[in-house]
Amino acid sequence: MARNDPYRNFRFLLEIDGIVQAGFSECTIPDTTNEPIEYREGNEETTVRKLPGLTKYGNITLKWGITDSMELFNWRKQVIQGKMGDARRNIAIILHDEEGNPAARWEFREAWPSKYDAPDLNAKGNDVAIETLDIVHEGMERTQ
Repeated sequence: MARNDPYRNFRFLLEIDGIVQAGFSECTIPDTTNEPIEYREGNEETTVRKLPGLTKYGNITLKWGITDSMELFNWRKQVIQGKMGDARRNIAIILHDEEGNPAARWEFREAWPSKYDAPDLNAKGNDVAIETLDIVHEGMERTQ
């Protein structure tokens, strides 16, 4: 029987409305949850029913070493300036296998950056300066 090893988590790309960008040190793929709603009618047994509530999606978090690129900060700036029509975008996160082929794909709709965190600077250290961007969205699907 052929061995089927799991994919490793360090080869991935981010696609924002068809524009592919790499170079992120971390990318957090969010969770999806439904809070249960407990319900019972008076003539039923003493056990409550559990119905699914609203579907909630966590945030995408990106971390990368700061460079001279302003693209992601400018995207955040559109939200700050109230230009939401331009800021909402579709995003895909693509995980690659050992040969560099797409192996898994998550797609997010109506995404926009809700938080930007500039790097902490320290003259005594030699760490890479890391920027962070939190992205909210209105739905996700694993398509591959």
